[in-house]
Amino acid sequence: MRRVAISVILISLVFSMWAQNSAPFKHVPKQYSLELGYRYNFDNPAGYTAGGYSLLFDYAWQLSGFNNGKASYISVPLGYTYFAAQNNNLSMRILSYGWTVRHELSKQKKVIPFLSYGLLLNKINFEDKSGGLMGHKTLLGGGSNIKFGSRKLYIALNYIYTTFYQLEADKIRMQGVELNLGIRF
Repeated sequence: MRRVAISVILISLVFSMWAQNSAPFKHVPKQYSLELGYRYNFDNPAGYTAGGYSLLFDYAWQLSGFNNGKASYISVPLGYTYFAAQNNNLSMRILSYGWTVRHELSKQKKVIPFLSYGLLLNKINFEDKSGGLMGHKTLLGGGSNIKFGSRKLYIALNYIYTTFYQLEADKIRMQGVELNLGIRF
């Protein structure tokens, strides 16, 4: 048993030294994204607007695809969605932040499709209530990057499931879709 443990440790050390010596860069490549979008909730709290506009800034680190492979990224997004009052419905605002993961499905092309998923924390504020509620946002989406030199324009369509907990009643649930247009640099 001791020989097996020592062998595993030695192989691990040799592999880690080889991996460090063959690294093609000293810093992990990063990517910044800025996007505008529109979100529509299928189920929404009664009396509040179902459609809203969003703005999001995203800071990502590349996880794979360093040697001309298909790239994957993990990112920290910060987003804001505003549902403006209209048709006798009240407004609400949502601030979001958390983690997303994006997998590019092709490499070295002008148009690169991707899949993404994420878990985010949300804070919602309602027009007619003081304070706010904390909750979570789960997203599953896809889209395409379109290369223009070192920058990429992109379009994405996301399914959103959001839950907010409150003390005096059951949780508030919202499901919807979000269409986003943005630029990555």
